[in-house]
Amino acid sequence: MTKSPKPIGQVADDALQSIFGRNKVVIGVVHLAPLPGAPRYNGEAVEAIYQRGLDDAKAYLHGGCDGVIVENHGDVPFAKPDDIGPETSAYMSVVSDRIRRELGRPIGINVLANASIPALSIASASGASFVRVNQWANAYVANEGFIEGEAARAMRFRARLRANGIRIFADAHVKHGAHAIVGDRPVEEQVKDLVFFDADAVIATGQRTGHAADLDYIRMIKEAAGLSTLVGSGVTADNANDILDIVDGVIVASSLKYDGVWWNQVEAQRVNAFIRGLKR
Repeated sequence: MTKSPKPIGQVADDALQSIFGRNKVVIGVVHLAPLPGAPRYNGEAVEAIYQRGLDDAKAYLHGGCDGVIVENHGDVPFAKPDDIGPETSAYMSVVSDRIRRELGRPIGINVLANASIPALSIASASGASFVRVNQWANAYVANEGFIEGEAARAMRFRARLRANGIRIFADAHVKHGAHAIVGDRPVEEQVKDLVFFDADAVIATGQRTGHAADLDYIRMIKEAAGLSTLVGSGVTADNANDILDIVDGVIVASSLKYDGVWWNQVEAQRVNAFIRGLKR
């Protein structure tokens, strides 16, 4: 009889150890400039967009971060998954491949909003190690409207690509939205849903980009998940050590940008100071 690779709802191994070879990881976010096809794209040379993404990745990784997530954060306002055109996947695949090849470090992909199928396509094409999916199970009301969990579609698509090695980093009670439609179920139960639907790591966030989550809230999500857990917003040099005392990694961007603003480029000095201040 053929055995299942893992019991239902349980992880086979530690995703962070498998990808990065360590725990207590720091992952920087490469916020790409608006891509062709997005409302804020004004005709800039595509090579300049690629170079800016590569420069930000270099600043993170040369400064001591363990990996990066490549994200189309300049494509505001974000579209729902089925409304995202193939051009987004094409341009993100090119820049992600360049980052991975030149820097030789683990990368992840996040396609906003909640676009797991494009993210897995880009990850498979570029050799990325993981994707971030903001709503993996259940549903919520976001800036983009009603957003449903992507787990069922994504896992079947990943299987068709023969890309089961691409890990799933799933947000719990994700920022930028209202979860009242599942408010009759505790957050702990919603976190366990992520595990049941085969997420490999769980991400805790605050209310919006750059907003820090309460430490007790982070601890609750970590305990409910029972697997690799990261914090994905509001991480700064002042709170990083307290957060890493609880969870296994942090995803950081805004506080490492010039003037601490997410749409600016990464400031190498901020990255260096952030890494030097960690107790890892």
